[in-house]
Amino acid sequence: MNERSGIFAGDDPFDIARRWLAEAEKTEPNDPNAIALATVDPEGMPNVRMVLLKEIEADAFVFYTNYHSAKARELEASGKAAFVMHWKSLRRQIRVRGTIVREEGPKADAYFASRSLKSRLGAWASRQSEPLSSRAALMADVAKLTARLGPNPPRPDFWGGYRVLPVEIEFWADGAFRLHDRFQWLREKDGQEWKVQRLNP
Repeated sequence: MNERSGIFAGDDPFDIARRWLAEAEKTEPNDPNAIALATVDPEGMPNVRMVLLKEIEADAFVFYTNYHSAKARELEASGKAAFVMHWKSLRRQIRVRGTIVREEGPKADAYFASRSLKSRLGAWASRQSEPLSSRAALMADVAKLTARLGPNPPRPDFWGGYRVLPVEIEFWADGAFRLHDRFQWLREKDGQEWKVQRLNP
């Protein structure tokens, strides 16, 4: 009998991740696609923040951000990232570690265009991670950009996506008496075959 049955069944970890996310979308009250994204700065000090995962591709996990933000600078410097998705309602989580590449072509343009007008204008106005004198100053910038860019602002060149190409994916599910189920998918680099192993709780 295949030990990886039930919620762990399958030969493609991206399919399993999509399936778990689809289940979470039915039970999580807010942002089931939220991930805690971890990076490190040039001194090796770690950083973590919540961002929204926007797509699980055939070989990557995709999110979007301001390329001038602290997270983007750290991603660019190291070329690596890690994140965790946790669903309290399902008592499950997925942990991912891998390398990153930018997503700044037609797919980024299409996603930016799908956002609300206020979100698009906000992306133009925010100098993400930089000091801000006041909220009023930010709103004044939004008003100026609204007048200048009109009702259909294009994607700014400082805003786009990142694809996380995993070398490690771990699926975790809560177990009785803290005897949790953990399955780790490992490979040395993108495109290689996965090795799957069960981990101790």
